[in-house]
Amino acid sequence: MKTIHVTNGPQAAPAIVLGCMRMPALTTDDAARVIQNAVELGVNFFDNATCYADGESEVRFGTALKQSGIRRENITVQTKCGLCLDRNEFDWTKETILSSVEDSLRRMKLDYLDILLLHRPDLIFEPEQVADAFDCLEKSGKVKYFGVSNVSTLQLALLKQYVNQPLIFNQLQFSLAQSQLIDQALYLNNLGTERSICRDDGILDYCRLHHITVQAWSPLQYGMFKGCFLDDPNFPELNQVLLSLAEKYHVSKAAIAIAWILRHPANMQAIAGTMNPAHLRDICEASNVALTHHEWYQLYLASGKFLP
Repeated sequence: MKTIHVTNGPQAAPAIVLGCMRMPALTTDDAARVIQNAVELGVNFFDNATCYADGESEVRFGTALKQSGIRRENITVQTKCGLCLDRNEFDWTKETILSSVEDSLRRMKLDYLDILLLHRPDLIFEPEQVADAFDCLEKSGKVKYFGVSNVSTLQLALLKQYVNQPLIFNQLQFSLAQSQLIDQALYLNNLGTERSICRDDGILDYCRLHHITVQAWSPLQYGMFKGCFLDDPNFPELNQVLLSLAEKYHVSKAAIAIAWILRHPANMQAIAGTMNPAHLRDICEASNVALTHHEWYQLYLASGKFLP
């Protein structure tokens, strides 16, 4: 498994992370096998969130982890807080952050979290409260590292002015079919396409400048949650190029799509949400694929982009 260096964070982190949002659909036995399979593949980094299945994803993960027999110190556990679906709001108050961590630890039967991310921006967040919460969690040993999810450039810059801990991750949507993170720079000043509109406030470049690792969620999806572009008839050219490169490198099309993300010099992680051990094995083949500069552009253009 390819590993990346996370500045101020976990060392030799796997380039592929297993997202646990779909884990409640599995029995505990099956979930334990998914965790074991992931670790065998070198994917020893697990992503969760308090809102996934209203906490049931954390419950199933914690129970399955214990049954798997895998030692806690051999894996990295990340969860997210702040997206409070029960109240229909986002909440980054100190009280909610602290109580969310306690709830996550209880549900997963853990003594500490490796990483806590703030999940989507609270539009009225007070950075002083976030800073106080992070200080409490670090001092108590309940959280080692901190970051954010789906947070814009200036919100992240504001937060960095107040918190004492490095913010080491920003989880953002990115895939061949959902590539706004990089599109606007290509079409700068081009009135002929709406892709010239800046939709992300330069967040990818900001993260690179400030040594914040981007975690790409839904790396095989298009739209918010419309579906997977692999074998989708709406993406014929993209699937043809994926197939051609998959045959060249003797891997799956999924591996090529993930390799496209890992080829970006930002050194991102890709979050795979599959609960299918065979599919995860296919995805992990991306770790062994080094796309050329030309191949990267072949895929990018086949996804519906054009050179201005």
